[in-house]
Amino acid sequence: MKKRGFFYFIISLILTICISCSASTPEASTQTQLTVSVAASLQDVMAPIAEAYQQQEPNTLIVYNFASSGTLQQQIEQGAPVDIFISASPKQIDILESKNLLKVETRKNLLKNEVVLVTAKDSQSLQDFADLTGENITKIALGNPETVPAGQYGKEVLSHLKLYEDLTPKFVLAKDVRQVLFYVESGNVDAGIVYQTDAMLSDKITIVATAPEGSHSPILYPVAVLQQSKFPEQAQRFVDFLITDTAQSIFKDYGFTPAQ
Repeated sequence: MKKRGFFYFIISLILTICISCSASTPEASTQTQLTVSVAASLQDVMAPIAEAYQQQEPNTLIVYNFASSGTLQQQIEQGAPVDIFISASPKQIDILESKNLLKVETRKNLLKNEVVLVTAKDSQSLQDFADLTGENITKIALGNPETVPAGQYGKEVLSHLKLYEDLTPKFVLAKDVRQVLFYVESGNVDAGIVYQTDAMLSDKITIVATAPEGSHSPILYPVAVLQQSKFPEQAQRFVDFLITDTAQSIFKDYGFTPAQ
């Protein structure tokens, strides 16, 4: 399992988004490269974040590795060469901290989010979470609660509403929140539970309902520098940038709210 997890990390890193305006110039060879493992729900916003950061720090190249937070946590535990981890839940950060894999003083709560129920655009099958029990609803996409924070929060919401056990046979478990969104967009499921920010990115789905206040633990995105980072000072500067007005303005454009 460890070898397979590390293999997935390497494949993901090869396919990662790499933002560099000067990568093909001689100066690029002098750049510091930071590998940032990031929860899948942040995938779209992190590209403009890196672009803005490179205007400030042109000698630092940001390389992203996107996956579910649980997968990223496992990769780090298996020795994947990561400088910074941005999780979609404190759970994964807590586990790494307990294993002394984080520079604890660098840990910050970065962003907040909301959980929403979505269907394909123009679908009339649902009005609220309670409608998921209807016989016309046969497939519900949910991130695997064991590894996907969005799935964990979704489970909390459905458990709070006393729906989880009854709906279990209908679940189609996904590897991350983006796969949930794809299942809904493609019509392979009747509904899905995702973050509000993911739903905002798609014109193929409809937000049916927002999770009631108090129905799940707070959705926080913590960030921290890894103990193994070869560039801890540069990594700290990137973390500090993420809470500046410049970065937070970009996050807000994508529907996130500050955690500070």
